[in-house]
Amino acid sequence: MLRQFLIAGLSGAALSMMASASFAADVTLKLHQMLPPQATIPAKVLQPWAEKIQADSGGRIAVELYPAMQLGGRPADLVDQVKDGVVDLTWTLFGYTPGRFPKSEAFELPFMVTTAEATSLAFQDYYEKHLKDELTDYHVLAVHTHGPGLIHTIASKPVEKLEDMQGLKLRGTSKVINQMLEAMGASAVGMPVTAVPESLSKSVIDGSVVPWEVTPAIKIAELAPNHTGFSGPNGLYTGTFVFAMNKDSYDAMPDDLKKVIDDNSGKELARLFGQAMDAGDIGGKEIAEKNGNKIITLDEAETARWKAAGEAVTKAWIAEMDGKGLDGTTLYNDALSLIQANTQ
Repeated sequence: MLRQFLIAGLSGAALSMMASASFAADVTLKLHQMLPPQATIPAKVLQPWAEKIQADSGGRIAVELYPAMQLGGRPADLVDQVKDGVVDLTWTLFGYTPGRFPKSEAFELPFMVTTAEATSLAFQDYYEKHLKDELTDYHVLAVHTHGPGLIHTIASKPVEKLEDMQGLKLRGTSKVINQMLEAMGASAVGMPVTAVPESLSKSVIDGSVVPWEVTPAIKIAELAPNHTGFSGPNGLYTGTFVFAMNKDSYDAMPDDLKKVIDDNSGKELARLFGQAMDAGDIGGKEIAEKNGNKIITLDEAETARWKAAGEAVTKAWIAEMDGKGLDGTTLYNDALSLIQANTQ
């Protein structure tokens, strides 16, 4: 399936242009990531970013795009591929490497996220304050989140109240989110997002948690036509992402080319990721509506019950951070306050 996506997404002309640009450039950077080229972030952020880097450098930097794990390995390998210099750039989910970046998990806790743009800006601020020591092996270009995650289930198992979670096999995205699903009664199944369509079609899982944005790429509207969201400004959860560069690749560039990278990094890049995710959420929901799917928004009273269930996960995470010698309460409160500040 991924090979078909790749063939459809990369035309011969695009490959020819990429090759000729690489040949002429002073620096060629390989960007490896897990999603097909037509997915939201590859199409709406990574490719335009690569084109802007080339334009701003006067053609002296070329960025070769390798989607859908084309260079080999699993999504969980991406952080090591870029750290070790196998590739120069990667975009990946923190949750694919459970426990490796523990302070990033604060943003994955239940009912933190507002919009993708606001939460991404907050996560970038949080990175500047708290995450640099966890990411010293990387030259970080930006961090971001997706928008509010929802529960998507097969036709026979809609989720309309907390009790409906009992016994559901739901794909989760990270250690914290899996813990949240378990606390709410489901059986969490960890797997990359690219494995969801096959797992749904073979009844390995009853559903998945993902934002609206990713649903078209993994055929959620067809395979899991019940969609459960929540009342109020905060969604159930979000996932956290990093766009990073190999430190040696960055350090080897002359100062003027480093400036090109720097000028296309940081908070405004985090904003672009968030805006793309928010726009993708609108499009994904529209597809489900046109498909006649059942879209469920739990009322305030029912949402409050889910929030109460999620509080145990938050308390456990704070205690875990304290046990690691980190100040879990401060990390959690800072995450909350930064989201609130950037949402206003």
